[in-house]
Amino acid sequence: MTTFNLLLVALIQGITEFLPISSSGHLILLPSLSGLDDQGQIIDVAAHVGTLAAVILYFWSDVRLALGGTRRLIQGKADTPGARLALGLIIATIPVILFGLFLKVTGLSDHMRGIAVIGWTMTIFGLVLYWADQKGPTVKTAEVWTLKDAIKMGLWQAVALIPGTSRSGITITAGRMLGYTRTDAARLSMLMSIPTIIASASLLSLDLIGTTDASALRDIGIVAVMSFIAALIALTLMMRLLRAVSYTPYVIYRLVLGVILLWIAYT
Repeated sequence: MTTFNLLLVALIQGITEFLPISSSGHLILLPSLSGLDDQGQIIDVAAHVGTLAAVILYFWSDVRLALGGTRRLIQGKADTPGARLALGLIIATIPVILFGLFLKVTGLSDHMRGIAVIGWTMTIFGLVLYWADQKGPTVKTAEVWTLKDAIKMGLWQAVALIPGTSRSGITITAGRMLGYTRTDAARLSMLMSIPTIIASASLLSLDLIGTTDASALRDIGIVAVMSFIAALIALTLMMRLLRAVSYTPYVIYRLVLGVILLWIAYT
């Protein structure tokens, strides 16, 4: 792949991973609409590693709290905020892992990568996000995240395996429906992304064992570093903007892109 193609993939992945506009949908659309070569799974893994590092760095205090709580869980105790957070993240990740394995084994994931599917999911789930953001109450914070809410948000997260849905978008939607504030719904969504990205990257890596040669290391490094920088900037800006701006701008973007994709798909 050319350096330009690598940078384009890294920027798209980094910017869209944590915004509620679907990173997977944009990466699928890139070769379809631009004529560029498909980036392949190796580059996908590298891009995800970059965004993973960005979210861990940004939410390091929460990550450190959950890591400390994991030790309590190993001891069979969930009596601290960190242990409860760690348990919630584990529970919220189970549905997406199970659904992801189902799609991989059945081969259904390959049949959902079309422009029409992405167009419909962009549009439908964009409208659902708008409704949840406008109508959802703001009575909960991330500190009172319950296991019941973790299960519900985890089930919604599994739906994001359909391209164009957006993992962050659907989990933020679920969070707003459950009554979490805009910033805390986003915060929980970002924390949920950590084990999900780790699971996804690990699954892809299993398919790539023994296929990476030395010439690919440069490409992997470029994509990982650029994805990290782009994701950190996008994440920082979104979290700051949420203090004053709703999710409506992202909804408008989803609707415009969705309509364009449906027009392309059916004409």
